[in-house]
Amino acid sequence: MQSRSRRPPLDPLNALLSFLYTILAHDCRGALEGVGLDPQAGFLHALRPGRPSLALDLMEEFRPILADRVALSLINLKQINSRGFATSESGAVVMKDETRKIVLTAWQEKKKETLQHPFLNENVQIGLLPHLQALLLARHLRSDLDAYPPFLLK
Repeated sequence: MQSRSRRPPLDPLNALLSFLYTILAHDCRGALEGVGLDPQAGFLHALRPGRPSLALDLMEEFRPILADRVALSLINLKQINSRGFATSESGAVVMKDETRKIVLTAWQEKKKETLQHPFLNENVQIGLLPHLQALLLARHLRSDLDAYPPFLLK
């Protein structure tokens, strides 16, 4: 990988990251909707029709511990390789079905892992982090919390 390429991804690593970021964005969007927040109205990402800007804002906290870590683990453990991807006529690199299954399995396993939430001081499953952070954001926006406690691992 020489650089980040999206729409379309031009190499297997970019295709893998795009896939994982899409899943993470959907999880964040669902978490925000679950606490009554509009995923379209973000703070950091530009507002555009159809773009879940707030979901993209929220997912920034989880890219390194969820998407990036899953991608690196799959590559380092040699669970996936470049043969699991194909290049279309347009030059876009797409994931083959078998590779997609491996990635989704790894994603679900990662979400089952637990860690201590720095603000709540409780052990939580990683998959619940978007929901917890969405709840904390909603509580801040509704003036139940003085400030939004971002999720930061130390």
